[in-house]
Amino acid sequence: FHGGAEGAQYQHVTRKTEMYHGENRGNVYQFSHALIDAGADIIFGHGPHVTRAIEVYKKRIIAYSLGNFCTYRGISVSGVNGLAPILKVKTNKTGEFLQGEIISTYQTYGDGVKVDPEKKVLKIIQDLTKKDFPETPISIGANGIINYIAQ
Repeated sequence: FHGGAEGAQYQHVTRKTEMYHGENRGNVYQFSHALIDAGADIIFGHGPHVTRAIEVYKKRIIAYSLGNFCTYRGISVSGVNGLAPILKVKTNKTGEFLQGEIISTYQTYGDGVKVDPEKKVLKIIQDLTKKDFPETPISIGANGIINYIAQ
């Protein structure tokens, strides 16, 4: 989906309706949960042009924003706007989340996307997930591996 307010100041999932320049950009938390409730197995969000937290809801993974991955002009890729993850997801046959991996990338104009050895976006996702979804049953390791913690 494409939703949520845009820009570096909107990295947190507020669990409320988000506005941007007077436009209702939706409640991405409520929307994502409704999609899972309706039968979706994986939710990949975009829209804020920055990376946001991830959570597991009803054993399904939600990535609230994967940021800017391969942007060509017109959209800023400076600072956090130029950081994005590649998210690998493993599920069982019924769509339940088993494990994932975050591969950190960055981009600059003219050079394209590159793997980030400093893993900046991984650190951002770890921090945002702890703050925005402390109840989510996952752990995100320093190596980028996302493990489901059975409850």
